[in-house]
Amino acid sequence: MTKWVYSFSISENEGRRDMKNLLGGKGANLSEMCLLGLQVPPGFTITTEACIDFYNNNQQINDEIKAQSIEALKKVEKFTGKEFGSEKNPLLFSVRSGARISMPGMMDTVLNLGLNEKTVESLAKLTGKETFAWDSYRRFIQMYSNVVLGVNVSLFESTLEDMKEARGVHNDTDLTAKDLKELVAAYKKILLIDYGIKFPSDPYEQLWKAVFAVFNSWNNGRAVQYRNFHGYAHNWGTAVTVQSMVFGNFGDDSGTGVAFTRNPSNGDNYYFGEFLINAQGEDVVAGIRTPSPLNAESKNDSNKNFKTLEEVMPPVYKELSAIFKKLELHYKDMQDIEFTIEKGKLYILQTRNGKRTARAALKIAVDLVNSGLITKEEALLKVKPEDLNQLLHPILDPKFPKKILTKGLPASPGAASGAIVFDSHTAYEQNVLEKKVILVRLETSPEDISGMIAAQGILTTRGGMTSHAAVVARGMGKSCVAGCSAVFIDYENKLVTIAGKQFKEGDFITIDGGTGEVIDGVVPTIDADFSGDFETFMKWADSIRTLKVRTNADNPEDSLVARKFGAEGIGLCRTEHMFFAPERILAVREMIFAQSKTERKKALDKILPFQKQDFIGIFKVMANLPVNIRLLDPPLHEFLPHSKEENEELANYLHIPLKQIIQRGEALHEFNPMLGHRGCRLGISFPEIYIMQVRAIIEAAIEVTKAGIKVTPEIMIPLVAQDTELKIIRAYAEAEIKDIFKEKNFEVPYKLGTMIELPRAAITAAAIAKYADFFSFGTNDLTQTTYGISRDDGGKFLPHYSEQGIFQVDPFVSLDQEGVGYLVQFAATEGRKVNSKLHVGICGEHGGESRSIEFCYQIGLDYVSCSPYRVPVAKLAAAQAVIKYKKK
Repeated sequence: MTKWVYSFSISENEGRRDMKNLLGGKGANLSEMCLLGLQVPPGFTITTEACIDFYNNNQQINDEIKAQSIEALKKVEKFTGKEFGSEKNPLLFSVRSGARISMPGMMDTVLNLGLNEKTVESLAKLTGKETFAWDSYRRFIQMYSNVVLGVNVSLFESTLEDMKEARGVHNDTDLTAKDLKELVAAYKKILLIDYGIKFPSDPYEQLWKAVFAVFNSWNNGRAVQYRNFHGYAHNWGTAVTVQSMVFGNFGDDSGTGVAFTRNPSNGDNYYFGEFLINAQGEDVVAGIRTPSPLNAESKNDSNKNFKTLEEVMPPVYKELSAIFKKLELHYKDMQDIEFTIEKGKLYILQTRNGKRTARAALKIAVDLVNSGLITKEEALLKVKPEDLNQLLHPILDPKFPKKILTKGLPASPGAASGAIVFDSHTAYEQNVLEKKVILVRLETSPEDISGMIAAQGILTTRGGMTSHAAVVARGMGKSCVAGCSAVFIDYENKLVTIAGKQFKEGDFITIDGGTGEVIDGVVPTIDADFSGDFETFMKWADSIRTLKVRTNADNPEDSLVARKFGAEGIGLCRTEHMFFAPERILAVREMIFAQSKTERKKALDKILPFQKQDFIGIFKVMANLPVNIRLLDPPLHEFLPHSKEENEELANYLHIPLKQIIQRGEALHEFNPMLGHRGCRLGISFPEIYIMQVRAIIEAAIEVTKAGIKVTPEIMIPLVAQDTELKIIRAYAEAEIKDIFKEKNFEVPYKLGTMIELPRAAITAAAIAKYADFFSFGTNDLTQTTYGISRDDGGKFLPHYSEQGIFQVDPFVSLDQEGVGYLVQFAATEGRKVNSKLHVGICGEHGGESRSIEFCYQIGLDYVSCSPYRVPVAKLAAAQAVIKYKKK
């Protein structure tokens, strides 16, 4: 019999921390804390395998799962002395999701499950707190209606607000038991009249429907988007943790909070968090009430006048501090901890490795190494390579005058400018149009995930440092300013007033998530600082990795950025990008319209000096490092005019009729240019084009070498499908190089190789390797031609493939190791059998993606090449690959 359910309590515990894939992060860590002897409310976890079974079984919970759950529930009853559904001493549960990775706010939770008309009265009598009991029931109905019954609870919320206004009170906690009874009746009436639903009173019906809802939430829209954004698999499933309730809404001697053992924004080594008196856990993250600070270090502009937990409950804070220390030492990482205080007694509801900004992650990792708690190798594994992107982009220019409108909480560092939008749909639409936006909301909720992904930054009027907006933005690396009380939003008229100044949708603002500042207009940026912890961390990565990291750069400016980030050469310089400058494009078009080889050479002679100067600039920046230059790749029609004005300009320049220009464009048009007259096919048809480029490269290399700078040009022939293509082009390229050496009476080392981007080239690599000094895998095109999917058009349906589990990850984002990866490995292996000195790397977008880099290391490639800003990402991924491979 499959074990679907695992119990946890201090007296009987069946799980461990290393069972995250089965129990989810929440379930595994609850079990681990029980083993540590911490005060954890008992419960049980229904496994991720049960979730997978649920989807394989037409979304039904099988009888074995139900039987084992009831058995585990009886253990909780025995441990607590309470009984589920009892009218004498009722046991209540929370039902929460818990995937193997943290997905804050993406899936669903239900609290106070087990309450009905009778158990609520029992709870009131047992506790002597009628208001507390009815408040818990009111919360349960609202949460259950939303999560399980799928009801829009805005009517519940407006009913609550109307009652508070009628009673002249500000907070929910100010309502009386009589008020709350009326609210419960009103909620049930709304359900019955507006939705035709009678609220369930049977506790077991409540339980199974809640488990169903949590399983079902694994595939809700926001959870799918979150996994797509982070590159997580869709077939993992979520566990369900059913845990006995403890109550932070018991009164002024109770409360709930969220804390980090270090500051998650900057990594500073002090306890940091927020709490609410007389509240339940969801209140802290919902942003409805402004939380109080855990201690003096947790104070900010919005809560600086509130008393800290350290002041309000000194014994609890002391106990909590000891637990923080114990958990960080045990897990050897910064922890994110949820706790509840019930009548002065502390309970720990969850711990997990806390989400943090990249800068905080680096500082924490370095500090943990310096304290002797972890090794350098362990530290390198604690930072997700892609998270370094947060540190690599520019920050606001401190010298530029800023008109600061107001200040909120610095919830997620980084600066962002954009046009104001008020909803996720508009943010998404503007992002499709490649327009930068700032999403401005009262507070964000999980439904806003698409807008948060699309926006450059997020500004909210409510919520604290642990609100949904703050936590999710930090995980995404998005700038976020939260809890900005000087911002007033008029959704109906699409207006926002910030510190007295009115802005309409589309007006530009800037936010600085590191300072909390909201700034009028657009503020320019400057490069980030890479000293300190970043420099230390990257030196550790460099000392361990063996895979070289190059960059894709087409000009000296990008080359300089990449060099600053530690690039070890250029793996792809696309020469066609050099052709589009205004002073060059006419000469290129003249070459295309040439009627003879002589005319074509005349035009190419005009282009040669430009190409040569480009290469000289790149060689100087990349001094002593290899530079791989791809000869012209795209079809010629891409260089033709696209507008009437450009056509007329070209006709005047060439002194030919406009009609002839248009006819030539039509003649060169290709129905499928990706598979057309491009790459080496141009080099075969028009060898004078490649000969000009080879001359520009070698003459530039000679000139720079004479100036005392070592240069190693690598000349790459694109789109080779068979060995004879490369053989022909190599022959005339080498002949030209020989002539140049003779003319200049000077020689430089060089390599001639090819880009493997067609399946046939990979399959026949042994034959091609006879004429190649190197292979560079163009995995963008190799993926297109292997799958038969255009990466430009695949976005129309690839998300549906991911959602249905056909693709675990977009193959244009992470290398398809079974298919495309097989071709790469096969070609590299076969090529090296023929040519033992063959140098092999990849230069597609996969060269900057961590899973693809790990694969490249495992199959023995020499280097990866990526965009300049992803060089540190690739270097860290390459170091992590070495560490992970050692562990296997």
